[in-house]
Amino acid sequence: MPRVHISPESPLMFMVLAAAWKRIATIPSVMVGALLCAGLVATGPAHAADGWSPRSSYTSTDKGDGTYSVPLLNADVPDISVERVPAAANREGRDIYYMISTTMHLSPGAPIMKSYDLVNWEIVNYVFDRASIGDGFSLRNGQNSYGQGQWASSLRYHDGMFYAVFNTNNLGGAYLYRTDDIENGAWQRTALGRALHDPSLFFDVDGTPYIFYGSGGTSAVRLNGDLTAIAQDYPNIFTAGDYAGRPFIGGLFEGAQFSYIDGYYYCVIITWPSGQGRQVVMFRSRDLLGRYTSAGGVNTYEARGVLNSNGFAQGSLVPIARQGGGTDWYGMFFRDTFPVGRIPALIPATWQDGWPTFGNNGVVPVDGVFAKPIRLTPEQELFERQKSIVGSDDFDNDAPHKAYMDEQWTIPAPPTYDDSLIGVELVQNPGFEAGTVSPWAAQFGATLALDTTGPATGAAALRVGNRTLNGSGPNQYLNGKLQPGLTYTVSAKIKYASGPATVRFNLAADWGSGVQVMAADDVPAGQWTTVSGQYTVPATANVNNFKFAVETPWANPQPASSSVEYLIDDVSIVGQAATTEYPAAAEIAPNGSRLDPVWEWNHAPDNRYWSLTDRDGWLRLTNGKVVTGKYIYTKLSNRSELAWLEEARNMLTQRTFGPRQSVETRMDISGMKDGDVAGLAAYNRGFSYVAVKRSGGVNTLGVVNRGQPFAVDLDQTTLENFVPGTTVPLGNATQVYVKADLDFASPVGQLWTTFSYSLDGQHWSQLGNRVGPQALDGSLAHFMGHRVGLFNYATQQTGGRVDFDYFNLSDTLSAQNRPLDTSALDAAIAYAGTLDPRSYPQDAWAAMQDALAGATAARAGQFGTQNQIDAPERKLSYQLARLGVVKADPALPVTVSAQARCVAGKAYVAVQARNDHDAPVNLTLQTPYGERSFTAVAPAGNAYQQFATRAGSVPPGTVTVRAAGTVGGRDVTTVRTAQYTAVSCA
Repeated sequence: MPRVHISPESPLMFMVLAAAWKRIATIPSVMVGALLCAGLVATGPAHAADGWSPRSSYTSTDKGDGTYSVPLLNADVPDISVERVPAAANREGRDIYYMISTTMHLSPGAPIMKSYDLVNWEIVNYVFDRASIGDGFSLRNGQNSYGQGQWASSLRYHDGMFYAVFNTNNLGGAYLYRTDDIENGAWQRTALGRALHDPSLFFDVDGTPYIFYGSGGTSAVRLNGDLTAIAQDYPNIFTAGDYAGRPFIGGLFEGAQFSYIDGYYYCVIITWPSGQGRQVVMFRSRDLLGRYTSAGGVNTYEARGVLNSNGFAQGSLVPIARQGGGTDWYGMFFRDTFPVGRIPALIPATWQDGWPTFGNNGVVPVDGVFAKPIRLTPEQELFERQKSIVGSDDFDNDAPHKAYMDEQWTIPAPPTYDDSLIGVELVQNPGFEAGTVSPWAAQFGATLALDTTGPATGAAALRVGNRTLNGSGPNQYLNGKLQPGLTYTVSAKIKYASGPATVRFNLAADWGSGVQVMAADDVPAGQWTTVSGQYTVPATANVNNFKFAVETPWANPQPASSSVEYLIDDVSIVGQAATTEYPAAAEIAPNGSRLDPVWEWNHAPDNRYWSLTDRDGWLRLTNGKVVTGKYIYTKLSNRSELAWLEEARNMLTQRTFGPRQSVETRMDISGMKDGDVAGLAAYNRGFSYVAVKRSGGVNTLGVVNRGQPFAVDLDQTTLENFVPGTTVPLGNATQVYVKADLDFASPVGQLWTTFSYSLDGQHWSQLGNRVGPQALDGSLAHFMGHRVGLFNYATQQTGGRVDFDYFNLSDTLSAQNRPLDTSALDAAIAYAGTLDPRSYPQDAWAAMQDALAGATAARAGQFGTQNQIDAPERKLSYQLARLGVVKADPALPVTVSAQARCVAGKAYVAVQARNDHDAPVNLTLQTPYGERSFTAVAPAGNAYQQFATRAGSVPPGTVTVRAAGTVGGRDVTTVRTAQYTAVSCA
């Protein structure tokens, strides 16, 4: 069987073998003997002779031949904003592009992605670690930010400062962040004090800062000079109504982003006309504020539909510098490609008469191919193609430290409670036994009267009549009685005689911020039914103006339930003893663990209960709380409940990528407790996962699948039962390998997932049939692409833990029935053996050496999946490609000497440089007393100069010689120095 060969004389040999032993030590003892015997023997044919030529990363559509396909990235990157930092304004000396995106409830959030060619991207930073330490962003006290959180960021660079602006739908409106170091710096946050839908920051030509925003119309605010507050409003600069009847005008009309080009202000907006697909409309005007500065206050913005092809829509224009000082403008627009998500596309434009035509005469095919607009050196392009926004991970805690990891928050002190208002009835006249309706009052035209003909209990009930609106009904003010942060049991008995077969009744609260449903249920006609639930009063509630009311659901037009007359009895609101969670310093403080930037938590994590340091090389997830089944989607008016998986805190996630993705991990389940559930998920509101459940001291492996339609009220236990035919008792096994194969292509628009398991990593068994389909949730409760995640949650007790050894990716699925292919891994290892460490910076060489050690250790064993091959190959190929970019220039051989001497009582510095190269070189001799250049100095030739100091003595010093020439077809500059001693000529 062929072997991968590394020369014994290679400087890599000792380092590879030493590191390989370290890696082998982490492999289960049952496999060590086989590995030791295996040496470097391959499990399949080696192809080192074929040469190392790695393919593009999982999220690159760069074809390696100067072209790319759209959409880019194959992953969820919505609401994009791209900013160029010109070569003259950065330390790298070439144009750099940065991109920001929406991440909603994920933490860290607002990723900063970097690219040199607009095609290949990697994540280099995040704007924030947490958007808030409140309940909504931390999965506390029944609150969450699914489908809300951080939305539609705008990224701008101005006068040496980077700015990011985004809106939050449930966390206090819009925020502006700033930093002078976009890749490594900390961001300073400014709250703008109000919501700004899809905000877009724009600096006018004179530097005046504006934020444009809106849906259905485009408005603006002008910020003050230091960008800390809104100074002036400009509502409705132009609206959809201004262009009524135009074929490209319709729904949405949002996501405005502005550019200034050749004397015009251009704005791109997404629209969705009835019966058509989503598309891009462009507006232009010579007056930025349009009607606010034009003569007669008329709208000055012209409009054109510029792209209506396959749903490529929201985004912005992107400038690309050309030789001679010109600029091309491309479009970066995303496309809905669920369940993967909303995926951006770089689309070329042809401009005529100041208007662009995108794609091929307005057509942008899905998977269409275009020429790359920015070409780099072959070495740079190879490295760029290895970059990705997803990645495998061995959990070695070796990610670079970033400033967002040290984000500082002030932890508020927990509140105190009035115990006299806990455990007692807060509703007055709750059973209507007082002989009067008071203190109940009618709202929205309803009439209230006591009814003694058939109360639920006691002598009377309340009859609610004359209803014409959903809000028509009884209310009672409970000012000062309810307490923020406390949970209340809310109930009422309701009966109605005629109308729809069932009517949903809402027990609601209103303190001036909109109606909040405290409890709700469907009541059948003709029988007393108890509507009950539990409700936690938010910390932001104005409890001094707290109205409790009974309503039916709103709709337009008003539904039949709005006119149903009914009886109500035994209304109750009772506070429970305080069980509220509050932010804790240790929950938020850094814990010494650093995750790679491809990872985000499903809501802000509790840093007390995850670690990369408790067990070296493993991710540990510990259960710090028990799921309750009492969480609801705060975004949805029908108060749909969350599944346990969605309630689980500290689920670690990455984007999925299409069209096919495979994920493998190894779990140590020895620390699980009864009631714990831990595994690997492909999730959104609909989800599929493979998990170990521990019950009665027994561990069982199985598959869970939640599909549509989604019920409002859930039995979480039943919902997350294992799919029949997928369960496996694990007996005494303390470790299990699990794999999820995600197929987004069979058919397109659906996700089907196949799960499998192994007890040794080599022999795998499929768990039942593939499960699905998963598709976009029409309620947009999550409104992001499916993600993959590692999770552990408790249903009975805290303290259980699970360790994850690695997270290995591949784009090969078991169902494709392909033989395991080690050729790319073999080629990478063989190529690494040809390199000389003297040619590379030490840090880059050390990173490659570590990746090579892992690849070699993996190659020494037996493979069970393509994931086990692809993960080390991808890591090694990335580091090898990086070496190609940072490789030190070859040095020109030049010998330099210097001497201080005396001539006629004056001091001189003499410098000589000899060309030891085999070709002519240019030499420049530099001293503190002048410099001289010599061109085309022949091989073995000398350049000599004696520099006059015009002084009788000189102190010791240094001379510099710069040699410029060609080595191997490359232009090379080498700098050499020499010292001279002091001399006195007196």
